[in-house]
Amino acid sequence: MLVAGKVALITGAAGEIGAAIARQLMEGGARVALADKNIEGLREIAGGIGGDATCHECDVSDEQSMKLTVEAAEMAHGRLDIGVLNAGISAPRTPLEEVDVTTYDRIMAVNARGVFLGLKHLFPALKRQGGGSIVVTASTEGLRGNAGLAAYAASKHAAVALSKTAAIEWAQHNIRVNCINPGPVDTAMIRALEQASRQAGTADVRERGVSIIPMKRFATAEEIAKFVRFLTSDDASYSTGATYLLDGGMLAGKMALDKF
Repeated sequence: MLVAGKVALITGAAGEIGAAIARQLMEGGARVALADKNIEGLREIAGGIGGDATCHECDVSDEQSMKLTVEAAEMAHGRLDIGVLNAGISAPRTPLEEVDVTTYDRIMAVNARGVFLGLKHLFPALKRQGGGSIVVTASTEGLRGNAGLAAYAASKHAAVALSKTAAIEWAQHNIRVNCINPGPVDTAMIRALEQASRQAGTADVRERGVSIIPMKRFATAEEIAKFVRFLTSDDASYSTGATYLLDGGMLAGKMALDKF
């Protein structure tokens, strides 16, 4: 997969999926700029993957922070060819009528506003190179409703819509924008939700999730990262404006109750 010589900015890079994406792109010969609020986490990841990865403290929900991060990454590496807008947060399941405005605004700020700001400020950098590729990490909840996840689902629907709109507007500039929509991924975020559910005495998150996934398991961060590497590569040169499900078949349809 052709990413050699390219430079990628990855947000949410201190998380397991972001770190896996960084490793995959570097293995393909790309250079990476890692962005996250957790600067110490970034430094640890950069030390682990080696190379000339740079670390950038960034609040994706803040326009000035996002703008300065893109500028710093471009200055450090001399160019930007790839953007991976992967930063995201979630919250425990809560009925819509019980969701407080502060929680709603916080989720929308990171998951939706963060994607908007990332797209906005990556555009001029990629345009200067004559094109590039952006991948937005959304979720299966960006393609459906889900009880108890009103704010999260709303934010991920926004991420999908922003990706499609940018793809249409920027095709003339040779900038491709695609969106991945993972189902459950075995990460610290999922494990935290599992623990919160157990403490609340509600249904087990993993057991419930696996029960509706035909492949009967959660994805790994590496599986997500390998697909991102493909989408950002020249091998995916005719793909833009697409939403890709990485959910083990979960949204393909309702599973049969009995074996057949």
